Amino acid sequence: MKNYRVKPGSKMNLTRWDPDDASGFKGDKEAAVERLAKLNQQLAALQETLYAEHKHKVLILLQAMDTGGKDGTIRSVFEGINPQGVRVASFKGPTPIELDHDYLWRVHQQVPGRGEIVIFNRSHYEDALIVRVHNLVPPKVWRKRYDHINAFERMLADEGTTILKFFLHISKGEQQKRLQARLDEPNKRWKFNTADLGERKLWPQYMQAYADAIGQTSTGWAPWHVVPANRKWYRNLVVASVIVETLKGLKMRYPKPEADLDQVVII
Repeated sequence: MKNYRVKPGSKMNLTRWDPDDASGFKGDKEAAVERLAKLNQQLAALQETLYAEHKHKVLILLQAMDTGGKDGTIRSVFEGINPQGVRVASFKGPTPIELDHDYLWRVHQQVPGRGEIVIFNRSHYEDALIVRVHNLVPPKVWRKRYDHINAFERMLADEGTTILKFFLHISKGEQQKRLQARLDEPNKRWKFNTADLGERKLWPQYMQAYADAIGQTSTGWAPWHVVPANRKWYRNLVVASVIVETLKGLKMRYPKPEADLDQVVII
């Protein structure tokens, strides 16, 4: 899965990253589902240790084009995980109060505390993406935000936060299929927003904005992973594998129990 990690300082061109790639797993979909179930079990155990140890903080960012699978990734990767110590923060359009502050103000309030995993469903990167594509701020403003974000994430890392960032990379053709599925299935129509069609017309601009943002902000302390996401099962497998291996690397331990517990008799 290391092939999907973006090296710091990389010159990004997302056309060179295949959304259909599944080369990191030498099995079929059925085998991948079994593998994901095992990863779920490992993640549950690791999360429990992280919560008990109360030392590390973990921040997971998910970014994608519409229908890219952020919600599905969260459901699948974190299936069966104890909700105590894990939460999701979603970032919609900023409120008037949030607009009265700097763009990172609302984000900082949602970062994880000790023993906690927080998943950002969209994130502060919207302020270097959508504002650029829609010309909401001039280039001299959004270009500075790469440095702001790097400094912000470096501060979080220095204070003990482990950061993983995932771009769920789908093709324009796959997005078309998923949007059509939302129209065709009555129980999915609530997800369909005609505004998504306008965003779809801006696909090339978004791909360039994502490429620049990822290339400018994939760092040693907060790496980006470009995840092939046309196959949902493979997308889930990649994200789960990276998270599990990262948590294993923290070498977490349960706190030591009180002394002489073997002598305790419960009556």
